[in-house]
Amino acid sequence: MTDPFTKNLFEELSALPGVEAIALGGSRAGKAYDEKSDYDVYLYCTSPVEEDIRQELLGRYCSVVETGNHFWEYEDNCTLKNGVDIDILYRNLDDFVRDVAAVSEECQSRNGYTTCMWHNLLTCEILYDRDGRLAAAKKRFDIPYPPLLKERIIDRNWRLLRDSLPAYERQIAKAAGRGDLVSVNHRTAAFLESYFDILFALNERTHPGEKRLVRLCREQCGLLPGRFEENLERLFADMFAGDGRVAEDIGTIVDELEKILHACGAV
Repeated sequence: MTDPFTKNLFEELSALPGVEAIALGGSRAGKAYDEKSDYDVYLYCTSPVEEDIRQELLGRYCSVVETGNHFWEYEDNCTLKNGVDIDILYRNLDDFVRDVAAVSEECQSRNGYTTCMWHNLLTCEILYDRDGRLAAAKKRFDIPYPPLLKERIIDRNWRLLRDSLPAYERQIAKAAGRGDLVSVNHRTAAFLESYFDILFALNERTHPGEKRLVRLCREQCGLLPGRFEENLERLFADMFAGDGRVAEDIGTIVDELEKILHACGAV
């Protein structure tokens, strides 16, 4: 969802050399946003846009401009003059399509967040599409959830949760036993990445990313483990309490997940 101010910005961005498509993602591409929601903007480029050109353009619309950050994707992170943050990410469309195809067509699974980029493409709002290639990609990948992908995501991430020697459940128990809270935090975050990847795959839903996952699961997933929210809330309450209950909490969460996976014939 755009307003006249940002619409002008997007029109200027679309005129930059090398920009072939622009898409709006995140909450602004749907209905779950408010006036303070950030903008996630994806520029698909056939050649790099010079940083000084971006700096000058963005400076006319933004009170804060950081160009060329590369912590995750290559991006410019800014604050619009109305106080709303905007992240502009630069991508090559061919590379992006290959990545989505590897998941949705070749059924390659990953350690958590497997279908996030596929979800990003399916749910984005196309603002500019010079040659129609972004719309063509969106149409190409608007397909039913592949059963093989579902199977592979669950298998890979279940082994990461419990069914392997380096499983997160074992690692967290060891870290908690040592009182190593930094390691508990680190491994629990990885545990949750695989846990939610399994839940969205089980329900044949593309993964929406890292925000509001409990609410989105509750709203979109008909198959959830017993005491889903209750067990997560207990884990979060116990993580840094130092009373040794974290390993037990993780075990309970995995037990409940195992029950529903068995009931569905998924493991």
